[in-house]
Amino acid sequence: MDDYSFSIFPNENFLDLRLYQYGWEQCAPLHSFGPFVRNHYLFHYVLSGQGYLDSDDSDGMTRKYELGEGDGFLICPGQVTTYSAHKTDPWKYVWLEFDGLRAAEYVESAGLGPSQPVYRPLSGAQGDMVRDSMLYIADHPDASALHLVGHLCLFMDGLIQTSATRKELHGGQLRDFYIQEAITFMEKNYPREITVEDVADVCKLNRSYFSKIFKENMGCPPQEFLIRLRLSKAADLMKGTGSSIGSIAAQCGYPNQLHFSRAFRKRYGLSPREWRVQNQIKRKR
Repeated sequence: MDDYSFSIFPNENFLDLRLYQYGWEQCAPLHSFGPFVRNHYLFHYVLSGQGYLDSDDSDGMTRKYELGEGDGFLICPGQVTTYSAHKTDPWKYVWLEFDGLRAAEYVESAGLGPSQPVYRPLSGAQGDMVRDSMLYIADHPDASALHLVGHLCLFMDGLIQTSATRKELHGGQLRDFYIQEAITFMEKNYPREITVEDVADVCKLNRSYFSKIFKENMGCPPQEFLIRLRLSKAADLMKGTGSSIGSIAAQCGYPNQLHFSRAFRKRYGLSPREWRVQNQIKRKR
């Protein structure tokens, strides 16, 4: 009987929310992984058994969590973590690795992050919704990319709606309008050397106030969102075209290729050239 399932998502042409890898595993006693740093978000849901998570919080302090059936835990990009199975009652879990321009906003809405990595549902039945949406993805590796991303969105909505630590959303339609105006402007103008001031001016807002409401709504400052947008566009071009890295950098708002390479490595953990080679290899499999 299989005790492990692992799949790689075949398509990355989704910006707001994208899937990378997914699967489930029945761990052996004391099986551990780490210490390790991820480039993307990684969420585990415990199906049965017990285990432990050692996780660095936003202040750099390592905290230990005991987890059991019905619990979940989130690993954030750049966070050092180690997780291990119980010695007599090892856990079985299902997991999803995801990211995207709005991923930080969504996990923050669920009240999760480096200082609060543990998900516990408001009720057992609500936790089952999150579990079932994850298992659906793990059990359908041959489904279309769009179909799987649709279920990833359902998972994310379920995570937000059922989390005992979820944040209450504030702000009305006018604030939402400003944020959408800002995102639309950045999506249309990211190849240009635009600044946060330019985006705030389009929304006719003070820069500091605009930055504040943008971070509250999106989970990251506008400058970081713009960087993520540019690098996501660049990754899509490197994967889908034969254009040179210098040309792609210029098309995505980085006239200086060195600056582009530094930003890309910081975001993806690889140089643009290394990332392109790895993705070309994946496509041939």
